[in-house]
Amino acid sequence: MKNGREPVIVGLADAPLEGGRFAKNASVLGHCALVANEALKEAGLSMKDVDGLLTAGMWGVPGPGQLPTVTLGEYLGIMPMFVDGTNIGGSAFEAHVAHAAMALREGYCEVALIVYGSDQKSLRSRTLGGRPSVLSMQHETPYGMLTPVGGYAMAARRHMHEYGTTSEHLAEIAVSTRKWAQLNPAATRQDDLSIDDVMNSMMVSDPLHLLDCCLVTDGAGAIVMTTAERAKDLKTMPVSVKGYGECHSHWAVSEMPDLAHLLPAAKAGKRAMEMAGVTHSDIDVTQIYDSFTITVLLSLEALGFCKPGEGGAFVSGQRTAPGGEFALNTSGGGLSALHPGMFGMFLLIEATRQLRGECGARQVKDAETALVHGTGGTLSSGATVILQKGLQA
Repeated sequence: MKNGREPVIVGLADAPLEGGRFAKNASVLGHCALVANEALKEAGLSMKDVDGLLTAGMWGVPGPGQLPTVTLGEYLGIMPMFVDGTNIGGSAFEAHVAHAAMALREGYCEVALIVYGSDQKSLRSRTLGGRPSVLSMQHETPYGMLTPVGGYAMAARRHMHEYGTTSEHLAEIAVSTRKWAQLNPAATRQDDLSIDDVMNSMMVSDPLHLLDCCLVTDGAGAIVMTTAERAKDLKTMPVSVKGYGECHSHWAVSEMPDLAHLLPAAKAGKRAMEMAGVTHSDIDVTQIYDSFTITVLLSLEALGFCKPGEGGAFVSGQRTAPGGEFALNTSGGGLSALHPGMFGMFLLIEATRQLRGECGARQVKDAETALVHGTGGTLSSGATVILQKGLQA
């Protein structure tokens, strides 16, 4: 690595919500600009310092959103020299951190801005129904399977068949995540939740109940990255990006190599941990994409925190709740805090705040190393990032 060019996170921001909708009256691009400027201000930078821009989303497609970095760059009034509009679903922002890290190391940019925004709840636009069944979608969409929950339900049922995993095991994840949300003033859902509540909620796609499913909210977030050398003159404590990996295997769930095993997560996680030089025992706080409870269980196994088939036992007894042995999704996650369609941005924001010691009642004591893992599509893509507090050797 070039001297002083270690990539670090130096600025964060996310938009306040009320009832899952944006608290401020602005367009989705307006909220992208608000969080971008706030994250830069936190770091002690301004928009004129930005020469790298990374974004992804579903806004303006078809239309201006087909060129997301061009559209957002125009709106922000900047001309970046490094751009990345990679979209691999909810894991896109973990991939963006990796790509920004590589660009910073090689001198392609000095200040990288990663931005996401979605007003899906305000627009009531979450449904994927009615879209043309072209290319690979022609093999699934015409037959009425709910998207994306149907694919996740198939994976859950297969895991239950192979390993005896139960709906109670999945409910443990929803309940523990809600307990973290109750410690987060910004979380959308903070009411009490029991395993019976999850089990008795409406069946959406067997075996997944309503409370096995993530929220549908608005949301916007931004991350600012630069080099360790540049960070010395900035306002915040830098958080180092020590390792990363990404992989994807399919789009249509009918093409998933193994419904009970999340192979992209296994490959991405292995690469990230090897690059960072860490083992599972080094991880103090873990943020794992929780589009559905089964996503978490499959990811825990694939990332090596437990063996295949042992995910149910691993999460039992509220092990991942506040006060448990394993700090997981400490903001309340996509199940209880927010989920604006692509949640990976907010996993990174929470992990960085935990390492900076800014999380108040939900703060994990002595957190120095975090693993962040995003999932995109229908268990299609995985991207993992290892973050460490400060500038560590």
